[in-house]
Amino acid sequence: MLDVNGRKKAAPILEPIASGLAKIGVTPAVVTVLGLAVTVVGAVLISLEYLFWGGLVAGTGVTLDALDGPLARKLGTSSERGAFLDTMSDRFGEIAVWIGVSVYLRDEPRLLVLCIVALAFSLLVPYVRAKAELAGLDGRGGWMGRGERMILLLIGLMAIGLGIDIMEPLLWVFVVLTSLTVAQRIRKTWQQLEA
Repeated sequence: MLDVNGRKKAAPILEPIASGLAKIGVTPAVVTVLGLAVTVVGAVLISLEYLFWGGLVAGTGVTLDALDGPLARKLGTSSERGAFLDTMSDRFGEIAVWIGVSVYLRDEPRLLVLCIVALAFSLLVPYVRAKAELAGLDGRGGWMGRGERMILLLIGLMAIGLGIDIMEPLLWVFVVLTSLTVAQRIRKTWQQLEA
C-alpha cells in the first residue's frame, strides 16, 4: 500500500532533500549503496542485541534508500540499471535485517523458525510481483509491501529494545500479514491471466 500511496505523501519531504543532494553532485547509485550500507550496520547492531539502536540505524538506511528515486528523477538519470540496483539493494537490506534478527534469536528455536518463515514470505512478496510484471501484469498491492514490512519490523524491534516484550506477537503478525499479502498478489495475478 505504501508502494502505491506512500510515494505521493512522502514527496514533499523527499523532493527538497533530493534537490539538495543533486546540487552537491551526489548520484542516485551512491545514495542506494549508502542506504544499504547503513541498513547493514543496523542489522549488525540488531545481531549484537542493540535492538533499539539497530532498528533506528536500519530505519535511517531504509529512509536514505527512499531518496534514490526522487534524486534520479531530479537529475534526469532514471534508468533500468538504477532500478535494478535499487531493487537488489532493497532485497539485500531486508535480508540483512532478518539475518540480524535470526542471530539475535539463535537460542530460541521456536522464534527462530518464525523468523525464517517471516523472511521467506517477505521474499515471496516481491517475487510474485516480479513474476506478474514479467508477464506484463500488475503485481503490486496487498497489505505488506516493502514499506509496511520495514516499518513494522523496525518499529517492533525498537520497541523490544526499549523493554516491551513483543517479539513473538511481532513475528506472528508478520508471518500472517506477509502470507496474506503473497496470497493477495497471487490472486490478483491469477485473475489477470488469460485462461
